[in-house]
Amino acid sequence: MNYSISDFDDHEEHILLFSALGNFFGKDQSSTFNNFYSLGSETAGDQLSRTDFKEAENTFKLDYTKPFTDRWKVETGLQYVINDVSNDYEVNDIQDGILINDANLTNVFEYDQKVLAAYGTGSYEGDIWGLKLGLRAENTDLTTILLNSNQVNDQNYSNLFPSAHTSYKINDKISLQAGYSRRIFRPRLWDLNPFFNIRNNYSIRTGNPDLLPEFTDSYEINSIFIKGQTSLNLGIYHRFTTDAVERVSTFENNVNTTKPVNLGTNRATGIEINGKYTPSKWLSINGDINYNYFNRLGTLDATSFDFNAGQWSSKLTTKYKLPASIDLELTGHYQSRYVTVQSEISDNLFVDMGLRKKILKGKGVFNLSIRYVFASRFRESETTQSDFYLYSRRHSGRFITLGFSYGFGKGEAMEFSGQKRH
Repeated sequence: MNYSISDFDDHEEHILLFSALGNFFGKDQSSTFNNFYSLGSETAGDQLSRTDFKEAENTFKLDYTKPFTDRWKVETGLQYVINDVSNDYEVNDIQDGILINDANLTNVFEYDQKVLAAYGTGSYEGDIWGLKLGLRAENTDLTTILLNSNQVNDQNYSNLFPSAHTSYKINDKISLQAGYSRRIFRPRLWDLNPFFNIRNNYSIRTGNPDLLPEFTDSYEINSIFIKGQTSLNLGIYHRFTTDAVERVSTFENNVNTTKPVNLGTNRATGIEINGKYTPSKWLSINGDINYNYFNRLGTLDATSFDFNAGQWSSKLTTKYKLPASIDLELTGHYQSRYVTVQSEISDNLFVDMGLRKKILKGKGVFNLSIRYVFASRFRESETTQSDFYLYSRRHSGRFITLGFSYGFGKGEAMEFSGQKRH
């Protein structure tokens, strides 16, 4: 819900906006793993995993905008995000039809994260030149608990995130932009949860409760060209990341365990081209191509993980406006083959589709989302190390979601994409 106040005592164009958003997601699922061997005579029983997952997220925002003149404006705000999660994960071995619990792979993981932020920006927008300066202060309070083993991990850290952006308009068709920003990427729930996923007896994917956030300094220069129904954006960027997170595999007793760790620094320099073409009111086409070359520096347990590599990706989105106020969106994705600190990952190509219909003057939105329409997303991974070799092939099937959202106050309903998966 959103509430705004725009008529102050001095009748100037102040804007005070309060918004609150709450989400809840829950699932209860089980999976059976059947083990088959194509080589050797080793045998192993089947396994059954069970997950009871619940997540609640609440976001509160208070924003204030004060224009001093037509060119000068100040914006400030506060934001408080509360995220509570409980994940009950259990693995049982199936022996002669009897379930035998594996205590080493069973636990209840609880995750509580609170992020308080205060931010402000000052901007000048002239006919030719513009400037925007900002500063954001954040405090993160994170607690994770493994109930069965009584393991508690607390993290509390505060950070400042400055930003600066400028623009210069050469003429009505060409403009230039440059900017700097400092960003944070906090570990996601599944990066922290030690009891996450098994694929079979010999492949375990786990989280790391001690994982720290990544921090990135980003520098960008962009040029924008507009002609008729076509716009084109060409940009170059450089990003320097500390405490970079990588997934590292260890192989012991014929079992592969993959775990995320903070592993040194990453410097990435790249180029991105994106464009939009709108030939009619009912059709628009957006395309994006991104290439970057990166340098990784890191050491773990006296082992160097330094290396250089490149990768590229592209995306093409087509939007159609259909009769009865229905919007159709088709998006094709391509990710090139790339390397990580230990592995080489195959390229992949897939298509997503979405349908959206607004009702009640935009207050309500029905959404139908189909990910991997052709069930074509495959991921092959090869890990070649001095003491072990791993090969993995995964196939993501078609995923369909149907949603409805409704906006209160002066806010419109959210556009649900179905891309949040657990």
